[in-house]
Amino acid sequence: MELQPREYQKAIVETAKQGNTLVVLPTGMGKTLIAFLLAKYYLESFPRKKILLLAPTRPLAEQHFDFFKKSLPELYAELELFTGKIDSSKRAPLWDTANMIFSTPQCIANDLKKRKISLSEVSLLIEDEAHRCLKNYDYTFIAKRYLEQTKEDGRILAMTASPGSDAKTIKEICEHLNISNIEMRNRESEDVKPYIKELQTDIIRVEYPEQLASIRDLIKGIYQKKVDELKNRMLLFGPSSKKNLLELQFKLRRQLTNGSTNFNVLRGISVCAQAIKLSHALELIETQGVTQTHNYLQGIIEDSNKGVSKAAKQIAGNEDFMRAYIDLTKLLGTVEHPKLEKLKELMQEEIEKNPKARFIVFGQFRDTVVLMNKMMNHIPGLKAKVFIGQLKKKDDTGMSQKEQQQVLAEFREGMINVLTSTSIGEEGLDLPEVSCVIFYEPIPSAIRKIQRAGRTARLKPGKLVILMTTKTRDEVNHWTAHYKEKKMNKILGEMKDKFDKRSESEGIHDNSSESQEQKGLNVFIDSEKDEDTDRP
Repeated sequence: MELQPREYQKAIVETAKQGNTLVVLPTGMGKTLIAFLLAKYYLESFPRKKILLLAPTRPLAEQHFDFFKKSLPELYAELELFTGKIDSSKRAPLWDTANMIFSTPQCIANDLKKRKISLSEVSLLIEDEAHRCLKNYDYTFIAKRYLEQTKEDGRILAMTASPGSDAKTIKEICEHLNISNIEMRNRESEDVKPYIKELQTDIIRVEYPEQLASIRDLIKGIYQKKVDELKNRMLLFGPSSKKNLLELQFKLRRQLTNGSTNFNVLRGISVCAQAIKLSHALELIETQGVTQTHNYLQGIIEDSNKGVSKAAKQIAGNEDFMRAYIDLTKLLGTVEHPKLEKLKELMQEEIEKNPKARFIVFGQFRDTVVLMNKMMNHIPGLKAKVFIGQLKKKDDTGMSQKEQQQVLAEFREGMINVLTSTSIGEEGLDLPEVSCVIFYEPIPSAIRKIQRAGRTARLKPGKLVILMTTKTRDEVNHWTAHYKEKKMNKILGEMKDKFDKRSESEGIHDNSSESQEQKGLNVFIDSEKDEDTDRP
């Protein structure tokens, strides 16, 4: 298979040969090819060593495996795919004979803990979606063990569309991976511009209807009382964001687990649980629609009746809550969120302009994705299918990995032209070029926004459409992601400058491939002499 790397990909590979490198590239700009070129270099330079490529999910690990198998010349290297389907007792012999292993982090972490494998013989560790290399995730454990077992002479390539938007998080990722270089590009980078097409970004604003606003205000009134109580009890400080409420809930539960019988803590746990449920209801009524919110409120009432949740019982017993539920029930089948109607108009217009167009429509919640999909299949020229995550509960709607792969195959082959997806469609998957990416709602995450937007405008001009309800959290989320992305680029730029200056002062960079190969050879000889590198 003939591969034609772009100039910026070649430049990044050269940097990655010199030291552990964090590569930050938006989705669709060729991170996999960079990994391939660097892996091929290490296979050729150190044929007695191994390469390990990690991906966070089985489909993504399989995708990398398939790409390398097609791209490498026949008999060039022995490739093995490790997933949970292969028993750990069978993985160890395969590890011994393989030149390159593709795996989920869970498999490798488990085998390391059982001392079935050693990373001392790995010359290159590649971690895809490296923004996950935080805290106690298996990526972090593997990187730590790799640096220990190779005496920090092994090479690491970390790849992500976005490592996060705060300096602490980015620094943590770099420390875990012992990063010495940062290579970042975006659509505005001069060496990237020749290879990408124009991206048209449209933000379509819709007015929030009065019918929904009155219901929202009822729920908001109950929610605000819960927040005020948490603040009056000196438990909640700062804004009452979902993140802060979840952190408070974790903190209070930990105190309870540690034996606290303080009434303030016990009451705080109950009030916090109610506030979290009401916050979610507010998000649904503002950004999703009548059906989704009604389903959620109905679930609270059912939990209350079954006695499975004290928080649900407290909420369901509130008069304003029941009034909101009744008012929502009256709207069922007659009113939905105005974004749904706007989406219908947009899709009709786009498919009439270009009958060969392909779309990915992203929604935060499964109920919304199902509703959008049903609507789009009534539009002439559109064939849509839902693409959602796996089953979470027995009564949950979800897709098996086999079903997910089938839908993706149908999308690639043109049997369907609309993929209606939750967040599962954001990360890493090999999808064909699409004409238009649509956000049913803005999302506050810069990482996810970048990943979603990268699905279009690669080989052909593309369009990104964001539906936004005015004077709701839609607007807040949109600007949050916008400023997070700007902040991320600033932080990465500053960190890259520091790395570059340090490298120059220490004389780390040596562009001679011969000296790099000799250095790698010395590492190989030293690790072969050391019999204790597989110790924990």
